[in-house]
Amino acid sequence: MIIAEEVHHENQKKEFLEFPVRLYQHDKNYIRPLDKDIEAIFEPQKNKFFKTGECKRFIFKNKDNNTVGKIAVFVNQLYEQNQPTGGIGFFDCINDQETANFIFDYCKKWLQERGMEAMDGPINFGERDKFWGLLIDGFVEPLYGMNYNFPYYKELLENYGFQIYFEQLCFSRPIFAEVSRVFTVMHAKHSKNPAISARPLKKNNLEKFAKDFTEIYNKAWAAHGEGKQLEEAKTLKMFKTMKPIINEHISWFVYENEKPVAMWMNIPDLNQWFKYMNGKFGFIEKLKFLWIKKFKKNEKMVGLVFGVVPEWQKKGLEGYMIWEGTQHLRKYTDFKVTELQWIGDFNPKMIKIAENLDTEVTRKLATYRYLFDREKVFERHPML
Repeated sequence: MIIAEEVHHENQKKEFLEFPVRLYQHDKNYIRPLDKDIEAIFEPQKNKFFKTGECKRFIFKNKDNNTVGKIAVFVNQLYEQNQPTGGIGFFDCINDQETANFIFDYCKKWLQERGMEAMDGPINFGERDKFWGLLIDGFVEPLYGMNYNFPYYKELLENYGFQIYFEQLCFSRPIFAEVSRVFTVMHAKHSKNPAISARPLKKNNLEKFAKDFTEIYNKAWAAHGEGKQLEEAKTLKMFKTMKPIINEHISWFVYENEKPVAMWMNIPDLNQWFKYMNGKFGFIEKLKFLWIKKFKKNEKMVGLVFGVVPEWQKKGLEGYMIWEGTQHLRKYTDFKVTELQWIGDFNPKMIKIAENLDTEVTRKLATYRYLFDREKVFERHPML
């Protein structure tokens, strides 16, 4: 017998956060997410998606009142699909198929009552940049905001009937690995051009770099894949929020006669510091964070975005920028590896760009889909 409890009270919210900690207590690669990051997703005043959707979360207990699983289930009018599709996320479960089936059946019924014809998961009731996808390959420490799970989760979903809607490819490369000769050749070529210069982002001039970032991003990604137009004010707000963790040696801009034409944005992987916080980030933890940030080496940086304006694409400018930045950060930082956020396998243009950056796939996640009509033909995410 399994009992479902909707999360309402503080003790239930605590159990929703603590159950995974007990489940993964012997897994050396598990890093507990910050409680505040999880809780913010389920607070309507903090999550804009409540304006166009509905979300509930549940914990599941056995006859002995022990938690055996948890999940969030949601609908969002902005989640455009081939059929009305809901979502599930924040799924954790003991290694038992009957328990997992009960949880998935419960979510299916909840979604059907709201007119849904399919469910995707595990996904986030929010943007795709956090808590999206099931880890299926590369079971190492997760990056900040990235899902992590046991290998058996794949079997739990697929045995129920979920199918991979798209794979999420994560690329990486060692900082001190040999750089492609193409990069060094292009660096030598563009270094001879007096109009071309490269410089790192500086905290004391965020307004300028936010403006330059917005200009490059909108030109490079406006008509590319799922790119969205950015507003300078929002970019500046984002930069100011990131200021405490910005490393001035690892984000680079390229200019042609002071006109911004390319950028390569990286930040330290926050999980390399947050893994010592046990999910908490109150006043004491913030002081601890500052101490750890100062004295604990962080050897992993994360690539957020890379862009070259159209008129400079396919001219090797990325090679110039990457080798310029790499030489610098090798000298002035402790980073040993750079990782890119995931790219959907439905986006060959972005995958090609990642491959051209001399990287390789080091982990995979997957977004699964379950069609309620089992006779309906399953189709993967369309290619861009």
